[in-house]
Amino acid sequence: MRTCSVIGLPLACTDYAGAVAWVLGRAATTEAACAVEAANTHVAALARSDASFGEAMSRFDLIVPDGMPLVWSVNARLPEQERLKDRVYGPTLMLETLKATAGRPEFRHFLLGGKESTLIKLESVFAERFPGVSIAGTYSPPFGEWPDGEFERICALIRDSGANLIWVGLGCPKQERWIARHKDQLPAGVYFGIGAAFAFHAGEVSQAPAILQKLGLEWAYRIAAEPRRLFRRYFTYNSLFVWYTLRDLIGRGA
Repeated sequence: MRTCSVIGLPLACTDYAGAVAWVLGRAATTEAACAVEAANTHVAALARSDASFGEAMSRFDLIVPDGMPLVWSVNARLPEQERLKDRVYGPTLMLETLKATAGRPEFRHFLLGGKESTLIKLESVFAERFPGVSIAGTYSPPFGEWPDGEFERICALIRDSGANLIWVGLGCPKQERWIARHKDQLPAGVYFGIGAAFAFHAGEVSQAPAILQKLGLEWAYRIAAEPRRLFRRYFTYNSLFVWYTLRDLIGRGA
């Protein structure tokens, strides 16, 4: 799949259909763990500013543009006829993948992360929305520092479930670091760093209106909803994204 580098992050030039086709092809055939990320400006700027996180992201097999600023950056480098019409938003990619696998027993999903109550809601929501989809297992790991043997326990649960589509909702950047660090030891399958999708789909956190998402203003909506938790993160990494983008533009023009 064609990629474009945006502040050093290789973004796939694809849409939902292309991403889902890639994912299902890998899930059906891979004998190892593959890693997928829906990257926003936070992920891109952190990968550029933090060498260890950049190294973690280099282990991902498919990185799709989740944020509209990333789509705009990709489109600036593509011929007009090849430009992306929309982003590949992580929570929607999850829904599109569930939809594509409903009634297909060869695809089995595992939900890792979040609270137990959230996972129970998700199982109910997905069963109602996508009849025939296989949620093979769920697991809510301990909060904070994990005890010895926790990784082995998680691997056993995934392996025993037969899942080949594993959604990891541990929060960014923890989930990306976890997937990258353990990629060679994880059971075969496609692993997604899925961020807040669990909370969105369980109805615990509201998503920005579609018009704000299209305008690239989802960050403003989320800051308004959770200012104390999110203001510093968005201010820092949105600013860094703009700074790195300008530096790269100047560098290419030099």
